Amino acid sequence: MVHDQQKDRPAAGPGGGPQVPFHLMAKPAGPVCNLRCRYCFYREKEAFFPGGTSLFMPEEVLEAYTREYIRSQPGPSVLFEWQGGEPALAGLDFFRKALEFQKKYNQGKEISNSFQTNGTLLDESWCAFLSKNRFLVGLSLDGPEAVHDAFRVDRDGGPTFSRVLDSLRLMQKHGVEFNVLAAVNRESAKKPLEIYRFFREKDVRFIQFVPIVEREADGEAERLGLSLAVPPSLDGKGPSLSVTPWSVKPEAYGDFLIGVFDEWVRNDVGRIFVMNFEWALAAWAGVGPGMCHLAPRCGRNLILEHNGDVFSCDHFMYPAYRLGNIREDGLGDMVLSEQQAAFGASKETALPGYCRRCDVLFVCRGGCLKHRFGRTPGGDPGLNYLCGGFKKFYRHAGPVMKRMTELIGRGLPVAKIMEG
Repeated sequence: MVHDQQKDRPAAGPGGGPQVPFHLMAKPAGPVCNLRCRYCFYREKEAFFPGGTSLFMPEEVLEAYTREYIRSQPGPSVLFEWQGGEPALAGLDFFRKALEFQKKYNQGKEISNSFQTNGTLLDESWCAFLSKNRFLVGLSLDGPEAVHDAFRVDRDGGPTFSRVLDSLRLMQKHGVEFNVLAAVNRESAKKPLEIYRFFREKDVRFIQFVPIVEREADGEAERLGLSLAVPPSLDGKGPSLSVTPWSVKPEAYGDFLIGVFDEWVRNDVGRIFVMNFEWALAAWAGVGPGMCHLAPRCGRNLILEHNGDVFSCDHFMYPAYRLGNIREDGLGDMVLSEQQAAFGASKETALPGYCRRCDVLFVCRGGCLKHRFGRTPGGDPGLNYLCGGFKKFYRHAGPVMKRMTELIGRGLPVAKIMEG
């Protein structure tokens, strides 16, 4: 899924496809969403599409995506990832057609699907479909009612918690495999135990905590018709260093993870899986990263907009990072293009010396390019905004991670860490 640190451009495989696996996440409803979450960075992207144009993926794009994506994958399995906006707005018939195309073009490969949703549109029919077809669902739920409803509101500014919780229960009833994606903002960062214990009480076994970091609009954003989604800079020299009032503060994010970690490591190892901790453990164990932002290089997680346009990354859906269109350009050529190679390499090449000397670089790898707009103590650009929080958490968790890797090395379950 991620680049393997080699400096040279990877060779093309049979038929011109890449030899290295990659992900191409699709936006079947583009940036359209039925909610107006106050911290959402994607809904403003509607400004990139002219008025009166449908923002839903037409069948010819869906077919081209399915055919080309399967054909370009070198391995025996292919994961289709559906995101938005809100992908459920595309409707069940869209996803039934997607499965038909997957069967038509699967070339004997194992096909799987994941689906990220705000949960407000899921009903019995949806959950039955997701269960029957073994979709892995990422459900956006920030925590207890007051925490969730503070930012995740509908178009009228009304609460959404009860509808999302109903969807969670429906998925559990139907046996849908799911995990929860919980956004951590400036206020929710103050409540790690309240949020974690809420998820445990609701029998959520897989959780990912996503830090909310958005810069204040600058001149470039305004030129593009945006008021929030500031275009990131690959060299870390973006003009705007101030963040929105709801963005989590770096050390507060570290404290949040520490609060959850200490509770988890005492009571829930092996029973509840917090992906942030699983990724960290993988780094200590010397296993490849589970997410692109923790890899030395990136560039292997692209997105497909509803109209067929392919972009370098979900966080870089701006005109400068458009690689082509799946109906007109070869997918393998876009993935292996010099433009995309330079994008992926910049994660490593633009890393400041301050980071290269850091004792926890092997875990964070500089973090997501989107968040690398801070400056080092020496004034160099390219420091991840969350650096202080990463250091605080990884240094706190390090001794426990080392003991866990020792347990793994001895063939023992990591849950034994709870025995002291």
